[in-house]
Amino acid sequence: MDKTLLDAGLGVRRAVLGDEYVDRAMKAADDFNKPFQEIVSEYCWGLCWTDETLTRRERSILNLGMIAALGKMHEFELHFRGALRNGLTESELRAVLIQIAVYCGIPVGVDCFRTARQVLGENKPKP
Repeated sequence: MDKTLLDAGLGVRRAVLGDEYVDRAMKAADDFNKPFQEIVSEYCWGLCWTDETLTRRERSILNLGMIAALGKMHEFELHFRGALRNGLTESELRAVLIQIAVYCGIPVGVDCFRTARQVLGENKPKP
C-alpha cells in the first residue's frame, strides 16, 4: 500500500463523494473488507482521480457513462451526486444522460433519469 496515494485518494474521495459517505464507508470497514476500502481509496481515487490530466468534471462525465453502461445504479447515484459537487450543471447533466440513453439504450436512460430526478429533488430548496 502506498500511504501517499491512499491519503491523497481519501482527500479526493471526500471532496467528490462527501465526508459523510466516506466516513460511513470507512467506519463500516472490518477485517474482511478494510483492504478493499483501502484499495478503492488508493487505486481509484489516489492513482486515477489525482492525475490532473483530466479535470474532476471530465472524470465525473466519464464515470457516469461507464457506470450507467454497467447498469450499476447505486454507484451511478453516488457519482451523480459527485458530478454535482464537481460543478456540473443540470443542463450539462441532462445532456450527459441523453447521450447515455442514446449509446447505452433507453432503459438505461430511464434508470439514469429516475435516479437524477431523485437526487436533484433532494437538493432543491423546500418552499
